Amino acid sequence: MEITAAVAHKPNAEFTLETLTLDSPRAGEILVEIKSVGLCHTDLAAREGVIPIQLPAVLGHEGAGTVVEVGEGVTKVAPGDKVALSFNSCGQCPNCSAASPAYCYQFMGLNYAGVRPDGSSTISSADGPVSGSFFGQSSFASHALANEQNVVKLPEDAALDLVGPLGCGVQTGAGAIINSMAVTEGSSLLVMGGGSVGLSGVLGGVVQGCSTIIVLEPHQSRRDLAMEMGATHTIDPSAGDLAEQVRAIVPDGVQYVFDTTGIPSVIESSLNAMAPHAGLAMVGLPADPAAAISLNLVQAMTVGIKLYGIIEGDAVPAEFIPRLAELHAAGRFPFDKMIKQFPFDQINEAIEAQHRGEAVKVVLVRD
Repeated sequence: MEITAAVAHKPNAEFTLETLTLDSPRAGEILVEIKSVGLCHTDLAAREGVIPIQLPAVLGHEGAGTVVEVGEGVTKVAPGDKVALSFNSCGQCPNCSAASPAYCYQFMGLNYAGVRPDGSSTISSADGPVSGSFFGQSSFASHALANEQNVVKLPEDAALDLVGPLGCGVQTGAGAIINSMAVTEGSSLLVMGGGSVGLSGVLGGVVQGCSTIIVLEPHQSRRDLAMEMGATHTIDPSAGDLAEQVRAIVPDGVQYVFDTTGIPSVIESSLNAMAPHAGLAMVGLPADPAAAISLNLVQAMTVGIKLYGIIEGDAVPAEFIPRLAELHAAGRFPFDKMIKQFPFDQINEAIEAQHRGEAVKVVLVRD
């Protein structure tokens, strides 16, 4: 079928809206008409070559929409169902079987290869194949082919213009706090970075009952939003040493640190802000794929630092996305406060608005 899609042709170039051909759903696949899709840093990292997908490509991995058609063997959803799309996984490897699909043995191939597991392409143009199947969906388009494994059925009253970010960014931030570190009630949390993933971590801290939630963020507008969403304190990195600012609030240091910046110097600075036996969770994608942090081994052992490298908030999407949706409906997870909607055909303008700090989390909406 013919679809309209935003195509990435080369690094540092704008997306172009084009008419492409999308394959029909095969066994286990699901055709979804996309209503909205979140704009994630990972999409831009893929366009710039940090994530290895062949260009030209249709990216997008926080889609939400309505099922149009299902392939052979699909029983999870039916045409007309509302769905959110998340990352893909095989469902059979040891980690998938142990409810850790974000660490699927086939994760790289299923999410970044740009083709089906058998090597066939799902999307093509008049010039030939276009990389698709990004995170098992490629939802920067009017329609996407997803898989039974990465589709989450939603209630009939679900707000499709809102729920897309639950499939990755929001899930990652909240899941790091709720699932990965399982922060305890009454504990102290430092969130480094006040973007959408960091603010989702703040909301996770509120859900878990943290008594102190500190957000490190250079932009005043984002610090203000963090306070509105449940942070108890914010600090400006330009105002002084990180550890000193944190210990002025929590003299013994924080029990949990959540980094979304991916900046080695920031992560290293946080080590001196941690209480004994504290946890440090890292989800930030560094600009340099070879980036590393320096960790004093004696300090790490003596203080008992716990390090968490986290993908997708250690979530099982079919369970965690509905839970977040329920928390939102109950008024306990107001992630909509950080969302700004743009028409789908204004994707490039939306990216620029996000770069300028005018939008924390962009959601592209199709009429």
